[in-house]
Amino acid sequence: MKSVRKALRDGELDKDTYERVTCAECGKALKTKNDPDTITTIRICPDCGEEWKELR
Repeated sequence: MKSVRKALRDGELDKDTYERVTCAECGKALKTKNDPDTITTIRICPDCGEEWKELR
């Protein structure tokens, strides 16, 4: 699973005008899944199901 930062550099993710992270393929804003026991947040595209991890 790639990180959000690396995916932004590789063009897999974009930021919209409100600085929300969006999937470059679908154009949809990413959903988040938090696990309180880890220091990462999982960002998920609601359309294509791709996942990226992000440090909190």
